[in-house]
Amino acid sequence: MKSSLSDTIWLSEKRKRLLLLLMEGPRDIEQIKKALNVTSKSMMPQIKILMDHNLIQEEDRVYSLSNIGKIIVDNMNPLLNTIEVIEENPEYWATRDLSPIPAEFRQKLGELGDCMVIEPDINHLFDLPEEFTENLGKSDKVKTMLSYFHPLYPRIYHDIQKKGIKLDLIFTEKVYNRMIEECYEKINDMANAQNTNLYVLRNGIGTTITVTDMFIYLCLFNKNGIYDHKKIMSFDDTTILWGERIFDHYKSKAELINKRLKGGV
Repeated sequence: MKSSLSDTIWLSEKRKRLLLLLMEGPRDIEQIKKALNVTSKSMMPQIKILMDHNLIQEEDRVYSLSNIGKIIVDNMNPLLNTIEVIEENPEYWATRDLSPIPAEFRQKLGELGDCMVIEPDINHLFDLPEEFTENLGKSDKVKTMLSYFHPLYPRIYHDIQKKGIKLDLIFTEKVYNRMIEECYEKINDMANAQNTNLYVLRNGIGTTITVTDMFIYLCLFNKNGIYDHKKIMSFDDTTILWGERIFDHYKSKAELINKRLKGGV
């Protein structure tokens, strides 16, 4: 009895890896053996199964994906990438509230690439990670959305503005109000600086994200709506692009407030 297409693909690591390899281009058996570290004896039965299901084709002893095979592998890659991202840090993703990430970007979680989870020890719970603060000042452009107040944020972003780094800064309304109350002069300086744009997002969200030309830094609340000091950071280009799209999504919903600050201290 012929197995289902799903079983053919997913129940054999060799078949799955061969399909992904052929997505890169046609290969003969010697190239397949070298790339997958397999023998002809172990691989030929798998090739026959894939050919029987019309997923690959052979011409002059060179194997390639069929049209159906290309469609299937095109759709396999995002799922496999997503699984890889989650498996790298399963506990982190299992405990996060992902709702602040728009659905279209949650579906592309596999674009995150290599990420590290940063979790400070109890003696440095309220410190900002060195990986974040040191690389922030080395960036050429900084895009940040703040959904919680940290006492170091006003000074850090004021310093960024003074260095002439291009800065886009989105506050939730509660964070903005506290910034105005506690550090009006710094916020006013940034609002009037040529290299800085400030925004207010009226509907609060449970995430803080910083995207620069060098890295992405993401703080998601846990499923109880609590900020538990766990963050992810990545220097991967695809992850940075993913983060920029999320930031731009929220910037389109925010109100530009440059030179229109309320009140004073």
